[in-house]
Formats: sequence, C-alpha cells, structure tokens
Amino acid sequence: MKWEKIGKIFDPSEHGLINNCYEYAQSPQALVFSDFVRVYFSTRARDHVGKYLSHIAYVDFTKDFKRIIGVSKKEVIPLGKIGCFDEHGIFPMNVLWVGDKVFAYTSGISRRKSVSVETSIGMAISEDKGETFKKLGDGPVLSASSEEPFLVGDPFVQHSGKKFHMWYIYGVSWKVSCVSDEPERVYKIGHAVSFGDGIVWQKEGKQIVPDKFKDECQALPTVVDIDCTSHMLFCYRHATDFRKNHVRGYHIGYAYSTDKLNWIRDDSQAGIVGSLGQWDSDMQCYPHLFKCDKKVYLLYNGNEFGHFGFGLAILKNC
Repeated sequence: MKWEKIGKIFDPSEHGLINNCYEYAQSPQALVFSDFVRVYFSTRARDHVGKYLSHIAYVDFTKDFKRIIGVSKKEVIPLGKIGCFDEHGIFPMNVLWVGDKVFAYTSGISRRKSVSVETSIGMAISEDKGETFKKLGDGPVLSASSEEPFLVGDPFVQHSGKKFHMWYIYGVSWKVSCVSDEPERVYKIGHAVSFGDGIVWQKEGKQIVPDKFKDECQALPTVVDIDCTSHMLFCYRHATDFRKNHVRGYHIGYAYSTDKLNWIRDDSQAGIVGSLGQWDSDMQCYPHLFKCDKKVYLLYNGNEFGHFGFGLAILKNC
C-alpha cells in the first residue's frame, strides 16, 4: 500500500469539547455523508478521583478535509450506569450506515481491581444522522467466553446484504512485568458474523492474524475491500515497556484475504511509517480505513496514543 500523508488534521486541545474533555482524540472513525465527513473519536476527562473517563465526540470536515466545519456540542452517547460494562469509558466506537440509520459498535471500559480494566462490545443506533445514539440496553452484544476470557473490544464492522462481519480483539493473558506497576494485557484479533440484524453474533473462535513475536498485542483491526481482496490494517506492540520505548510501542501492520476468513500477514506492505521529528515519529496506532468519493483514506493516531490528535493519508495505488 502506498500512502500520501496529509499530516495531522485535528488537535483536541484547539477545540472546546463536551464533558470537559481537552486531551486525546483516539481511534478516529469516519462516517461519510453526501457533502461532508464526520469523524468520531474518543477523548478524555478526569473524574472525581483523577482517573480518566473516555467519552465519544465528533468533528465534521469538508470532503476534501481541508476545513473543519463543526464539532459535537452535545453528548453523543452516554457512559454506562454504575456497574455496567461501559461505566468508565467508550473507546473506540465504530459507526456505519445501515439504511437511513447509523449503527454504532462500542468498546466499553470498566475498571477492575486485580487488573486495570475489562472491556466488552456494545451496540447503539442513531436515528438523527449520527448526532446522538441510543443504546440497545445496558449490557454488551459481544463479551467474554470460555475461549476468549476477557478484554473483548475494538470492533470494526462491515455490512453487505443480510450479513455483517465484525473484526475485534480479545484478551489471552495478563503479564506481570518489572517495568510496570500493574499487569499488562495481551490481546489478539478475532472475527464474528451476524446474519440479518447485526445484534446476535457468532464468533469464529480463533486468532486470525498470526503473531510477529512472542506476547504480541494486536489492536484496532480495520478492513477495506478493493477489487476482490480485503485489506486489513491494525496496530501491534510488545506487551511490556511500550509506553516510552518507541521500538516496543505501536506500529501499523497489514494482512490481506480473499474470503474475509483466512488472512496472510505482510507488514512490509502496510506502507505507513512515522516521519522524523513529527507528531507520528515514535508511534503509529489506531488505524481506520474508509472510502470517500472513490478514494481510500486512512485515519490514524500518532505519538502518545493520540494525545495530540489524529492524522490522514490517501492511498495512491488503488
């Protein structure tokens, strides 16, 4: 894949966001309208004990992405009730048109005591063109199982006819490390399908992208179809010592498939790397592929997990 990098297009510190959020614009996800593009992202605020809560916001761009025409001014989707799977945040939220409604698949965050968090996947629907979303209920539509015991999240959904495909991640272990005060998670990419409604899902029940090294963490799968091939980008990192050691931090990987089920990994074809001294020099993470006006675009985050916003690239060889 050959990308033309446009650069960073959004910095959360430059805009007044809801819920007293001013840090982070993580996991940008596009929803294309006839005359503009809306990009949802997860931003953060501090709660009463000083810990982060992840909230969903959005920013609207002209279709050439040269101008911001608005940001969300009201709550897009509320966090969960006390004790619910999304009580402490939503990160990320994947969106897609299904008829005249917008379906949203959320990765809900709840804090734990022995480990830092647990995650599950929820669903919400918008009937006002994506300005606000109503959850189907207080619980998730996809969560832990005997084969996938924790940390089910990072959904990316495609819809074709009566069939929905979801690529997501699931946890396989927690690692105790001398360089961290808390256990660190290890997670892999999985796949599920839904026939008819996008609510009831059947897991494939296996890791679909092979590891590059021991205890590799794979996150945020995103898929675009070009001709007869599905192209997946995702981000990967080491399980430990990744926050300040950029060699062990997130980079973007690539895999391809002709049936959406069997994937061949070849990171050399990802085509997106950091630029020396720039906002993405040390880290590239949380990719999102989408089509707009016959072009293929990539949204992604850079250094410090999207602390300073997100950027854009255009695929040149499609």
